[in-house]
Amino acid sequence: MAKKKINELNQTHGKAEGFEPTTLDQIWGDTGLNKYNTFDEGVYLARLHEMNKTDLQTHASQVGIIPIDNIEMLTKRLVKEFQKHISAYRKPARIEEAPQKLSKEVKRILEEGR
Repeated sequence: MAKKKINELNQTHGKAEGFEPTTLDQIWGDTGLNKYNTFDEGVYLARLHEMNKTDLQTHASQVGIIPIDNIEMLTKRLVKEFQKHISAYRKPARIEEAPQKLSKEVKRILEEGR
């Protein structure tokens, strides 16, 4: 059996990735794809690089950013806004942990401040 290269190996943590809704729109079924049509930053960057200056400025005004003349700065602002949008839809679900049993000694130490 041939050895696999490190970049060909995949690692997983086995944790189910659940996301928790953060807005009423999300509770009612909004997926967040209507604004950018993707959640993949690479796809969005490729789309931005295909746009000319006028297209970038039009897209910026559509997503709520004031269009500016500097294309590099405008692209950075668009990417930052895209990342904020994604993070609003990708809040990890909370995992409830079982309460820990504390020993009498630990309880005594913690109660000293009362």
